[in-house]
Amino acid sequence: MGRAKNIPAKDALLLPYQAAWVADASRLKIAEKSRQIGWTWATAYGLVRRKALRGAKRDAWISSRDDIQARLFLEDCKGFAGLLQTGARDLGEKAVDDDGHSAYVLGMANGLRIHSMSSNPDAQAGKRGDRVLDEFALHPDPRKLYSIAYPGITWGGSLEIFSTHRGTGNFFNQLLEEAKHKGNPKGFSLHRVTLEDALDQGFLHKLQGALPAEDPRQEMDEAEYFDFIKSGCADEETFAQEYMCVPSDDASAFIEWALLDRAKLPVPPAGLDALPRDAKVWLGVDVARKKDLFAIWAAVEEAGMLVPAEVRTLRGESYAAMECELYGIMDEHDVVRCCVDATGIGNQFAERAQARYGWKVEPVIFTAATKETMAYALRGGMEDGRFRIPDDPRVFADFRGVRKTVSPAGTVRFDAARTEAGHSDIFWSAALCNAAHEQAAAWTDPRFVGAGRGGYEERRI
Repeated sequence: MGRAKNIPAKDALLLPYQAAWVADASRLKIAEKSRQIGWTWATAYGLVRRKALRGAKRDAWISSRDDIQARLFLEDCKGFAGLLQTGARDLGEKAVDDDGHSAYVLGMANGLRIHSMSSNPDAQAGKRGDRVLDEFALHPDPRKLYSIAYPGITWGGSLEIFSTHRGTGNFFNQLLEEAKHKGNPKGFSLHRVTLEDALDQGFLHKLQGALPAEDPRQEMDEAEYFDFIKSGCADEETFAQEYMCVPSDDASAFIEWALLDRAKLPVPPAGLDALPRDAKVWLGVDVARKKDLFAIWAAVEEAGMLVPAEVRTLRGESYAAMECELYGIMDEHDVVRCCVDATGIGNQFAERAQARYGWKVEPVIFTAATKETMAYALRGGMEDGRFRIPDDPRVFADFRGVRKTVSPAGTVRFDAARTEAGHSDIFWSAALCNAAHEQAAAWTDPRFVGAGRGGYEERRI
């Protein structure tokens, strides 16, 4: 089944890069890897195989990036325990200390346990035994996690760290750079597997064996699959980081990866239609028609945070269609304030929206000064936890596209490369939304009172 050309050895459970990782008995080992190439799955196999031995010592503690991944890791361990006939037993979710931390636990026949936890670094404190730090760079605070996990192997055990990259400034990349170029003082055993490496070693054949016969990827060879994955990524930077082990350059980006991870919501927004009818909504609208995206960022306030309700984009649509998109939101929801890009082709769009909805709509002309003010205000809100973003690769790539440059004369300029994904239009719609929220109280004009959805009336004073 499938058109893969690189066929691994018959009946091989692990591909060569997986087998090399499992067979590596180093006390400290670290891997930079492509996404979705079976690394966590292979790690679960190696862990169960080691802990099932009669003479094995010490429990194992796994830290995953979230609760779902923690459960999936234990499910993989259970599957391998059955395959190896170890007599392991799923003990369910158990408390692991007096501070309320819990883990999903697999009990081995020899009395040892495998504990799979989510990303809270404090849960690692005081535990002894093997450590596995899954998708290490995606943890909220990798440095703290390492600092607490590492002492746990003092009395024996190993520390396994693996992840895709999350920017050059991430502690994961710092560990790799130290090991590669600064003498490897910690003594890590290094592994690196890109998507290309995985394909060369039989990954596509394995994948096609697990896919249904009608899946279109069955008709791809390795080169076609590589191009398929690359074309599906938000941009070149995302593909290089997620699949080719090349960390994104945080020095040139205005928004670093660590900040995106801190600001993201754990669950996707439910959408504007899921909001209560009386929910207060703030909007930011970046206007573009042909080359770039028309973007609307809609947000609501929750516990002092501006939380995204929905992000809508259009490309190549008529002005009437763009107006219909905005007016539909304005008419159907209680919009407190809406900032609209009034630069260039957005000028008439913003003017018509203001004529329809009055002071609720604020036209904003993009100048170097206004862009700098809005960009820093948005980043400040993200840093302080006041502005949240959806966990969406499209949004992440768009925010990462913004670059800050300073001319020899000291002029600050914010710009982004124009790609198929746009011109960081989503970022600027978010910045406009944030501006609408921050300045709503100052902009509320006592001469006007709301007349319900779809209009306003003037009160003369």
